[in-house]
Amino acid sequence: MNNVVQKKTFEVFGLGQCSLDYIGKVKAYPVPDTKCEFTGMVIQGGGPVATALVALARWNVSCCFAGVTGDDIFAETIIASLKDEGIDTSGVQIRKNSESQFAFIVAEPGIARRTIFWRRPTGKPLQPNEIDYAILQKSKVFHTDGLFMDASLAGCKAAKEAGIAVVVDAGSLREGMLDIAKTSDYFIASEEFAKQLIGEDNPLDACYKLAELGPRLSCITLGAKGYLALENGKIIERPAYSVEAIDTTGCGDVFHAGFIYGLIKGWDTEKSLDRAAWAAAMVSLKLGGRAGIPHSL
Repeated sequence: MNNVVQKKTFEVFGLGQCSLDYIGKVKAYPVPDTKCEFTGMVIQGGGPVATALVALARWNVSCCFAGVTGDDIFAETIIASLKDEGIDTSGVQIRKNSESQFAFIVAEPGIARRTIFWRRPTGKPLQPNEIDYAILQKSKVFHTDGLFMDASLAGCKAAKEAGIAVVVDAGSLREGMLDIAKTSDYFIASEEFAKQLIGEDNPLDACYKLAELGPRLSCITLGAKGYLALENGKIIERPAYSVEAIDTTGCGDVFHAGFIYGLIKGWDTEKSLDRAAWAAAMVSLKLGGRAGIPHSL
């Protein structure tokens, strides 16, 4: 009898942050040492990779997630927010006597701005030996945000060796992010990352600098100004879709999801970026990073 257990296969293997987000609206961000009433609070799962996988799962892409929670009151809700979307969470490590990632987000609908106060998980970061490489190496795309640097690098290297596309969500220029860039295929960074990288507001120069490290596509998302990308020397620049944004939480996460969806479907880069930008704009129409995810691309 053959007792070999067959591993499940998933189109996207995500490794990174999963959070519980509390989001509230204010008319204007308060000055220090004052009271400020907020309205319309919602509670949703969050985290760059986790939210990207939620979008992909709603678009019928099979996904699995590897990350870390604590054993606090938030952990069950965070994990359920993924399981309920059909995402495999067998790669989530629950750290005993620790706290999960949490964020309180202040949204200013009148000017489409939000401020995030967040706490990273207090337990031990995800370790390279906790990744299920058998599942990762059967996927089509590996997606990471680099919070757990050692595990992210190990995942990127394993994916590259297996010929799997590596898509990176670079929100901040953490130590090790440029090493991840060297092992990535598609490096999509925030405007803040680009400024930190080159010391000035010049996203095109940031794209060129990132391209020197090896990814075939470097892209900077620019919020209401759209995005700028560089693919094999070709510059792609587009404005954002014009919407009356309420909350920009999760827009970047879903931009990555839209791009990954295009990769899986075999779309060309320009179409993938365009639909990613449209999906991100739709997210901004509702409070929180997941409520506004469109039903399809």
